This record gives sequence, structure tokens and C-alpha cells, in this order.
Amino acid sequence: MAYKGKASRGTIKDYPNFDADNDAQLLRKAMKGLGTDESAILHILTTRSGAQRVKICLQYKTLFGKDLVEDLKSELGGKFEKLIIGLMKTPLQYDVSELHNALKGAGTDEKCLIEILASRTNQELRAIIQAYQQEYGKDLEENVISDTSGHFQRILVILLQANRDESTAYDEATVKKDAQDLFQAGELKCGTDESTFLTIIGTKSAPYLEQVFAEYMKISGYQIEESISSETSGSLRTALLAIVKCVKSVPEYFAITLYNAMQGAGTDDDTLIRVMISRSEVDLLDISAKFQANYGKSLFSMIKNDTSGDYRNALLSMCGGEVK
Repeated sequence: MAYKGKASRGTIKDYPNFDADNDAQLLRKAMKGLGTDESAILHILTTRSGAQRVKICLQYKTLFGKDLVEDLKSELGGKFEKLIIGLMKTPLQYDVSELHNALKGAGTDEKCLIEILASRTNQELRAIIQAYQQEYGKDLEENVISDTSGHFQRILVILLQANRDESTAYDEATVKKDAQDLFQAGELKCGTDESTFLTIIGTKSAPYLEQVFAEYMKISGYQIEESISSETSGSLRTALLAIVKCVKSVPEYFAITLYNAMQGAGTDDDTLIRVMISRSEVDLLDISAKFQANYGKSLFSMIKNDTSGDYRNALLSMCGGEVK
């Protein structure tokens, strides 16, 4: 489940002729005096890379003795504030804070847990677990266990071992056996043996699983997604389908996630913000291309129709324009 072309498939890249000193002064000017120049703020912060934003923060404090993030919080509001403040975190800090928010308080945001844990690489998950412990003094796995239950809890714990097989080699006999085991555990059984699904889908390598799913289709006549949908329910179903989609294509998974966040009445802004921030320097170009191919309209146009104001302008800037 490694990101492909990780360095270059984002829409946000290092800004050419970057000048942290000048950016810091422009941001201060945008927030000083009466009123706030939101368009100046969004223009600067959505066109600089994460590493450059860190430098702007340092320079801002150096020049003015004030914390840029605190100043932004006091000047901005609503969804626009949430988006901009999220952009000021490093990708690792952002994932960690999103997971913490998903687990704190009365309810649990299963959607956020699934999205992050199903789509990140082993290496990224290990860094998240370590940073979570450092930031909050708590064990992420323990927090997940206390907030979830049943087979859903088990699949998240499997993912949190950050131990998915990374080999690209596989032998045909094992592929056939795993496909048969999945078939026996689901379609052929009265009731479902979820453990088999969890172990195979939660631990095997992406190239291997692609072969297993193809073999499964041959012997059962079903796509694996169809069987998961009919054999499981609730958060477990959502988690297993997310993992399967990420095995096949991480950008496609996020294209579907973005579409679902915006289609129909109302917008799931939390998901929209989270995906746009976390993929902006990873694979948002690929996500946009998949979105266009799947839905016959661009991500840019759907965001434009679904959002408004400075929030919309910031998201559109992060989109990098229409897919050519």
C-alpha cells in the first residue's frame, strides 16, 4: 500500500522563489488593524508547501514575537479556520491530531479512524503511533480498544501493528488457498467467519491481495467487495471495504471518499478538509484524475458547487485547478 510517486503527485509543491520573511510580513499585514484580508492569507498558505509553512511560522515569531497559528485562530472562523489551521501542521502532526479528535469525547469518529488507518503505509503508521504517544502521553492502540468493540476493533488493532507484509513475491498455491478460505468463510458458510477476512485482508501485501481477489472472483463469481457488503455490516464493513479499495488504488479510494463527502444533501466538511489537507502533497493530482474518470466531472467543479466563500477559494486553490 505504498504511495506511488510520492514526491511529485501532490498539487502543492515548494513555492518557487520562496521568501519566508516576506510571507511573514504579508500575513501580519493581512491580520493587523481593522478587518482581516482572508484572500491574502489563503493565497499564501495554500500555495506554500508544508516545509515552507513551518519556516513562515518561525519567521513570524522571530519578527513579531507572536505565534502565527494563534493569530490565525483569533482572526479566522468556521470551516475556513479549520482548513487553514490544519494546513499549519506537518502531515504527521495532522494525522495524529485527527486521530486524537476522533477518539476524544463522548462519540467516536469511526470514519476518520478507518480512513487514516486503512490508507497509510507501515512506516507512516509506526510514526503516527510514536508521535501520538509523545503528543498525548497515551497509547493509540489502547485508546482505540477502549473506544471500539467486536470485529471492528480487531481489524483496527491488526492495522495498528503496522506489520502488513511488504513483499511482492507470492506463490500461486497460497493465493488459491487464501481465495478459497475467504470463499469458505463467507459465501459458502451459514453466517460469516469474520476472522478469516480480518487476517487475510488485514495482513497480506497489496500485490498479493490483488491476486487473491482476482482468484476469488474466479471461484465465487463475486467481486470481494460484493461479498464483504453482503457478509458484514456497520463499521467493520466500511473498514474492510476501505482496505480493499486502498489495496487496489489509494487515489481511487480517496476519489470515492471525496465524492461521498459532497454528493447528496449537505457536505461532510470534516472528511473534505481532512482528505484535501492530508493528500495535497501526496497524490491529489492522481485523486483528481480518478475523480474525473469515475464521475464525469472534475473535483474542482464539485468543490466549487458544494462550498462557498473563503473556504471554497482555499479548497479550489489547493485543488490546483481543473484536470487537463
